[in-house]
Amino acid sequence: MNALETINTPVGSYAPDFELPGIDKQVHHLRRYLESFRAVGVILMSNHCPYVKLYVERLKSIQTEFYKQGFTLIGVNGNDASQIPTESFENMKAFAADRKLNFPYLWDSTQDVTRSFGASKTPMAFLIDKDGILRYKGLIDDYPQDPLAVKRHFLKAAIACLIQGKEIFPKETEPVGTALVWRD
Repeated sequence: MNALETINTPVGSYAPDFELPGIDKQVHHLRRYLESFRAVGVILMSNHCPYVKLYVERLKSIQTEFYKQGFTLIGVNGNDASQIPTESFENMKAFAADRKLNFPYLWDSTQDVTRSFGASKTPMAFLIDKDGILRYKGLIDDYPQDPLAVKRHFLKAAIACLIQGKEIFPKETEPVGTALVWRD
């Protein structure tokens, strides 16, 4: 990844607003989600990443657990589909249908949103409060390979703290996963 391509929105600053197409044939605006939810989790993900595949069921569980408390997940694919054909919009639809995603899956074909968030790997979590402030970014949890071996549920803990009005700690963790594929 070229470091010059990434803006890297720091925790505590405004998250980049976006307007992206979803696999549901709708255009999704972060601002509209923030008007409807107390917190939004943006997950940079992809169709080919083995780590994303390990986390899909956990992400669906997080969506189910926190949705009624005013939280939603939004999956965003920012990989370059011209270099990795499995990342195409059509393949995103198949990926979501096959895995029965219970949250929106959006396509960042220009990679502008992905760069603005400062994403480096998939999956990478970004938790945004109702005011549009980035409150957490990094890992979903500490053990991708086995949900039963997880000791630290970083994203779940951050969501719970945010909803309860408590301090989030840690505010940032180093993501583990597959490097994003940037356009040349």
